[in-house]
Amino acid sequence: MALVLFLIIRTFLLEAFQIPSGSMERTLLAGDFLFVNKAVYGAQIPGTSARLPAFERPHRGDVIVFAYPKDPTITYVKRVIGVGNDIVEMRAGQSYVNGRALAEPYVQRIDPLHDGYDADFNWQRQYLVQREEEQQRRYHPTRDTWGPLRVPANKYFVLGDNRDNSADSRYWGFVDASAIKGRPLMVYFSYDRGTRDALPWLTDIRWSRLGSLIH
Repeated sequence: MALVLFLIIRTFLLEAFQIPSGSMERTLLAGDFLFVNKAVYGAQIPGTSARLPAFERPHRGDVIVFAYPKDPTITYVKRVIGVGNDIVEMRAGQSYVNGRALAEPYVQRIDPLHDGYDADFNWQRQYLVQREEEQQRRYHPTRDTWGPLRVPANKYFVLGDNRDNSADSRYWGFVDASAIKGRPLMVYFSYDRGTRDALPWLTDIRWSRLGSLIH
C-alpha cells in the first residue's frame, strides 16, 4: 500500500527535482532540491499523451519545470515571461511584454557588459512581429537585445532569472504546453555544490533555505 501511494503521489501530485546549475540564481541555487507540484497544470498520464484536468494554466511570472525542447529526457526550470499571442522583446537587458516594461526584482545580472551575437538566435527570425524580408535580413539579435517576437498559441517564452548565464528561450525557442511538468513549490533541502568538502551534502547545508517557498 505504501508503494502504491508513493507511485500515485510521484506520478500525479508531487515529484522531487534537483537544481543542477546557476541559471535561476538568486531565486534557485545549484544544490537546491525542490518539490514540484505536478497537479496544478495537469499531470501527464504515464505511457500516453493525455493529461489530467489542470487547475490552472501557467501565467507570466510563474516558475515552471518542463522537458527541454531539444532533448525531452532533460528537465529544465525557468520563469515564464510570455504566453500565447504575447509580443515579447528585450532592449538593453530590459524585458518587455506587449510593449510594457516588466518589473523583475528577481533578475540577477553578473556580466551585463558582455552582450554578443550567437548563431543560436537565428530561429527568432521566423517569429518577428514584422517579417518583411529586409527587416529579417537586418535583424541581428544579441543576448540582451532581441525581438519583438510573437509567442504562438499554446507556447511559452521562458527566461532564467540569472540573465547573463542562462540557456533559455532566447537560444532554443518556445516551450510547448505539453512539455510542462509542473510548478516548484518549496526547497526541501539545499547544500553548496561549489565546496570541495568530502561530504558537502552533509557539511555544507544551507539551513536558511530549507522549507522556503518558491516565487
